[in-house]
Amino acid sequence: MLLSIFTDLLLEFWWLLREMAPWLLFGFLVAGLLSFLIPREVVENKLGGRGFGPVFKAALLGIPLPICSCGVIPLGASLRQHGASRGATTSFLLSTPQTGVDSIMVTWSLLGPVFAVFRPLAALVTGLAGGMLATLFEEKTDTAPAAECHDDCCTTPSGQSRFWGGLRHGLVTLPRDIGGALLLGLLIAAVLSLALPDDFFAPYLGTGVVAILVMMAAGIPVYVCATASVPVALMLMAKGVSPGAALAFLITGPATNAAAITTVWKFLGRRTTLVFLATVALGAFLTGLLFDALFSGIEVSARGHVHGMLPGWLETVAAVLLLLVLFNGWLRRGQNEMKPEVETAADATLDTLQLQVAGMNCEHCVASVRSAAQSCAGVERVSIDLQAGRADIAGRGFETGVVTTAIENAGFKVTRVGDG
Repeated sequence: MLLSIFTDLLLEFWWLLREMAPWLLFGFLVAGLLSFLIPREVVENKLGGRGFGPVFKAALLGIPLPICSCGVIPLGASLRQHGASRGATTSFLLSTPQTGVDSIMVTWSLLGPVFAVFRPLAALVTGLAGGMLATLFEEKTDTAPAAECHDDCCTTPSGQSRFWGGLRHGLVTLPRDIGGALLLGLLIAAVLSLALPDDFFAPYLGTGVVAILVMMAAGIPVYVCATASVPVALMLMAKGVSPGAALAFLITGPATNAAAITTVWKFLGRRTTLVFLATVALGAFLTGLLFDALFSGIEVSARGHVHGMLPGWLETVAAVLLLLVLFNGWLRRGQNEMKPEVETAADATLDTLQLQVAGMNCEHCVASVRSAAQSCAGVERVSIDLQAGRADIAGRGFETGVVTTAIENAGFKVTRVGDG
């Protein structure tokens, strides 16, 4: 009995993996190219000023970027510090985590072209609405705390190094960051498929307002990766949740979590935080209603949504390659963290500081912490252990308070090791 259940679970997991693997691998490659073609400094330097222009550019730039809601937190804080307006920063924080080139590909593979087109459009509209509302409520004298920056984010590496860095981002860093959440999402979807009968939710939720509100309530407080949320949405629809309610879950889950809300409050203020939350909630609600009104006939089942665009052997090969890419990312989790450096006579004269940094979840977070620390006068070396949440800083004459403040301003909670 247990063996049969385990076998069925494994088969369901494998089917989902095969369906999304070719598109996800393609999404990873495009994501790497985007990080090469649109490096971080371009994103930061193009979103200053007021009015509709920066808000529109922020929403448009955020849609294809494969940055989850934990990774967008430090980037949003950095945008604000580099001169982006409240409206542009809010727009970016709203549109970016809802979707990305990788999640768009996965949405197409599992939910079909209608969802794949409507989802980024919803992210664009949500970002525009939130950004313009934040601009409307912004004080006329408010300016971003921009300052001259000498960090890595504002330097341009050679084309060759940036190209290979982009490929590494797409095939190593991004799989490493979302791999765990992705596999967990597939597992949850497989369990839902086997544990619940078809149309299980239909008698309780039905369609319309109630179903959408329930899915919103499920998505707002928790962190759900944009890509990993897709197979879960597929199974929710297969068990009776309406397409609009599933779309509301796809919007609120990736766009909000406690850390994002805290960061928005800290950098953009109470009023903008309320705008941020209201925009997500109202946007998901109205988008869900509109989607149900336009596309209520869309139906999926655990094994009923097969497009037939790719041969089975190609899906199998892609699934194996995807597992290898995810496994490679997992093996490299410890790389670039706390790399031992060659001790020299000068090293003994360096001042050192060890910090516990809460809120680091991915390589975007690591880069933000490193950049914040290196921006401080006197800091010469920064080593970060993502898994332990620790940063070791060395230099000459730097001020501890300045370093901790810089890292906190990037959206993280900092305590000095030994201070309790």
